[in-house]
Amino acid sequence: MRLDGIRIGYAVTGSFCTLAQSFAQAEYLVSLGAELIPIVSEHCATISTRFGKADANLARLEQICGRKAILTIEDAEPIGPKNMTDILAVVPCTSNTAAKLALSITDGVVPMAVKSHLRGGKPVVLGLATNDALAGSLKHIGALANMRHYYFVPLRQDAPDTKPNSLVADFSRTADAIEAALRGKQLQPSIGSPAK
Repeated sequence: MRLDGIRIGYAVTGSFCTLAQSFAQAEYLVSLGAELIPIVSEHCATISTRFGKADANLARLEQICGRKAILTIEDAEPIGPKNMTDILAVVPCTSNTAAKLALSITDGVVPMAVKSHLRGGKPVVLGLATNDALAGSLKHIGALANMRHYYFVPLRQDAPDTKPNSLVADFSRTADAIEAALRGKQLQPSIGSPAK
């Protein structure tokens, strides 16, 4: 598979424990020829955790993409009107962000980027990572699954014995999910076996 010339809005949100996996996928997408436009949520851009310092995470993504990240609602709004992206991927996508997308709430940079991108009827790929996917967040995930233009990186339970409601995208399938979404297809199976 090649993604030469495909412009991917690559958004990251505050699932801090999965950022390293997301960055690895960003590198892989670049190696396939894609042009990545980094978009970083307010929390991800400003909160340091045991998984990394905010400024270091931001610098790492910008280095991978070869450009400065979109960090504000004002800078995200022109994505659609200026036809900046062919596809937009939110990897990782928290349940908070998923709920906002399902309810068309655009009070942050990533929801605004998605809304602006969707103006052109283009695909959005979500790489979910949430501890309550099979509980309180399920209704929003289900709503998104039934909305046009939304596609998912295949999901799996990451720790069914200790976190039975948790689902996390199989990040290794991000590029495949993007390629399928560009063809208007949901990569299958969309929910797989638990992680080993």
